[in-house]
Amino acid sequence: MHALKPFACGLLIALHGGLYAAPPREAKPIDVGQVLPDVRMAGLNGRSRSLASYVGRPLIINVWASWCGPCRAEAASLERLTWSDAGRGFTVIGISTDDDPDAAKKWLTASNATLSHFIDAGLVLENLLGASRIPLTVLVDAKGRVVTKVQGAREWDSAASIQLIKQAFHQP
Repeated sequence: MHALKPFACGLLIALHGGLYAAPPREAKPIDVGQVLPDVRMAGLNGRSRSLASYVGRPLIINVWASWCGPCRAEAASLERLTWSDAGRGFTVIGISTDDDPDAAKKWLTASNATLSHFIDAGLVLENLLGASRIPLTVLVDAKGRVVTKVQGAREWDSAASIQLIKQAFHQP
């Protein structure tokens, strides 16, 4: 893992009722129950976005790399989940930890990815999310609070995974 470069702290930002803080100078992994800090994410297959721009809707963040077999295996299930009726109540995004953005883009193209994916420049999100092993999937409520972290690959469109998501986001 690369060392996290220090960056300046900022003010809390209120956005759509959720609070996002700028990443702390010495970033420690965000624990379940904590609000994610705002981070600018460079787009891989679309435009760049701020993490805080997702406030107001539950969010599933999948941390992956193009060289990671289990990451690649679960990607199709995240796509199927997103396009199913069960995927209507939240947004799914991917965060690549690849050192080479071109390798990540190549894999996204080959896999026909339709979800928004971002590159984790400087491994800021890898460190903040606590992705010491990948894949890691983080479920974040509409206010930006981490509600659960799932380590390892799974079939995200399976009945068990959909039930886990509904429980985490308090959906019927």
